[in-house]
Amino acid sequence: MALSRYDVLREAIAILDDRGLGDLTMRRLATRLDVRPSALYWHFASKQELLAGVADRLLARMAPATATAWDVRTRELCTHLRDALLAYRDGAEVVATSYAFALGAQAPYRALADALIDGGLTRQDAEAGASVLLHFVFGYTVNEQQHLQAASLGAIPGGEPDAVEGTERYTSAAFLRGVDLILDGVRSQHGTAPTDDAPRTSDEAR
Repeated sequence: MALSRYDVLREAIAILDDRGLGDLTMRRLATRLDVRPSALYWHFASKQELLAGVADRLLARMAPATATAWDVRTRELCTHLRDALLAYRDGAEVVATSYAFALGAQAPYRALADALIDGGLTRQDAEAGASVLLHFVFGYTVNEQQHLQAASLGAIPGGEPDAVEGTERYTSAAFLRGVDLILDGVRSQHGTAPTDDAPRTSDEAR
């Protein structure tokens, strides 16, 4: 049976989730698929192109944002993106790297920019805002995933408290607080009030 692009990506994701990004090599992937490494290059010109394909597959499983209000939809997009990145071992690093290299992972950026445009921003400001939000989500989630993996290996205490207020360092409430601070900056810059549907992080944390 001929090897397909789908087969390669499926096995690559399995290796990623089982062993981590460091062990996702073209040689190991070829061995798992019982083919020569050269067979993989019929489908992907390089490992970075393969990882971009993996990133897009991980993001394809991201839950859609359904809110009508632009700021609520932006929060949903950020939350669903974080969830998608955390669903697979080293998923955040794979997606963030592919986005940084402009090889893939563009869908969340476009969705965030569209949401901000719906909030009244110009295309230029919306794209800048989407970039800021993505950098926050990627940076937060890469660190969060590293912390979780280190804790699972016993390298650090699993519930290491943050220096501020003694709370756990990585929580959904802490993540949304960061998103809300960025959205507050967007509203302040453009003189926009929160929509009636916009939740408050402090309320959610209660």
